[in-house]
Amino acid sequence: MSFKVDPSDVDEDISEKNPRRLVAKLARLKALDVARRHPGELVLGADTTVACAGQILGKPRDLKDAVRMITLQSGRMQRVYTGVALAKGRRVYAEVAVTKVYARRLGAEHLKRLAGKHMDKAGAYAVQDRADPLVARIVGDRDNVVGLPMRVVRRLLSRARRAK
Repeated sequence: MSFKVDPSDVDEDISEKNPRRLVAKLARLKALDVARRHPGELVLGADTTVACAGQILGKPRDLKDAVRMITLQSGRMQRVYTGVALAKGRRVYAEVAVTKVYARRLGAEHLKRLAGKHMDKAGAYAVQDRADPLVARIVGDRDNVVGLPMRVVRRLLSRARRAK
């Protein structure tokens, strides 16, 4: 099976305040947008955000925003939400994965050093390194925090195959 990356043109700046609904909506919009360009093909769309202390944390705008996000998460639990949508034509199968991440409480200087490392990630942190200084514990699917929730992807692929 071959894969092709084709980014969507969906504007991710929407006013939804519920993180589950936000990522579900964006994943669906992205998958449908790309599916229009690839009729008859299965298209996977995804979107991830982090929610902590009642705030939705997308990708930081700049270093100051990254410091704000990392500081907010220090010593707290946050939830990582990933919406995954599989589209073929106008038919869409979608789910949302949610994983809890517990962060260590770190000092201000340590947080500032960490903040600039992951400017392209929701919540301004990444867990690819198992020894990440911010993350104390993950409850749920680790691959939802690291990349793509593969259990959800497999379920959606199975549903799409059965629907043929």
